[in-house]
Amino acid sequence: MTELNNYIIREKLKKIAEVQERLSKRITKRPVRREDVKTVGAVDVSYRGNTAVSALVVCTFPKCEVLETRTVKTQVGFPYVPTYFFLRETRPVLLVVENANFDVLLVEGHGRAHPRGYGLASHIGLLIGKPVIGVAKKPLRGVSPELYRRVGKAYVSVGHLIDLTSAVEIVKILNDNGYPKPLKLADKLSKRCNR
Repeated sequence: MTELNNYIIREKLKKIAEVQERLSKRITKRPVRREDVKTVGAVDVSYRGNTAVSALVVCTFPKCEVLETRTVKTQVGFPYVPTYFFLRETRPVLLVVENANFDVLLVEGHGRAHPRGYGLASHIGLLIGKPVIGVAKKPLRGVSPELYRRVGKAYVSVGHLIDLTSAVEIVKILNDNGYPKPLKLADKLSKRCNR
């Protein structure tokens, strides 16, 4: 029975991978002018068992003064599977960013710097239709270094509706001891609310 279950899971993941590859062709890279960015949102999700707390922090840009914070607690049913991270995090992220106002969103996760060119940041960008930047703590194996840049301790990639040059510039401006300050704040907020 376990062997059959593993086979079914592998087949489902194979189909999801094909969908990711198809969706990756819909990702748009375009310059975002710094002067057009007035606000930046950052979202992070923390877990305790199957309970997820997603936190959103919206800051002014470039000064990074906090304008809004919010959290949402929800249950997740999908386990962590490398390179299928978006299946676990999409719902918590969408719940917390719903109706929020920001010009660019930072997502704790990869965008185009993904083996199939379609990580969490790309998925969120496609769903919300706003510029999204992927920010991760380490690169994924098998991904071309041309698809990301290291900024301090962060690995930055295109999510959607932004190019890599613009994404890197924004993250550099928000850098706080190696990592973007809005994401640090979102990380602390999600963990504090998930005790």
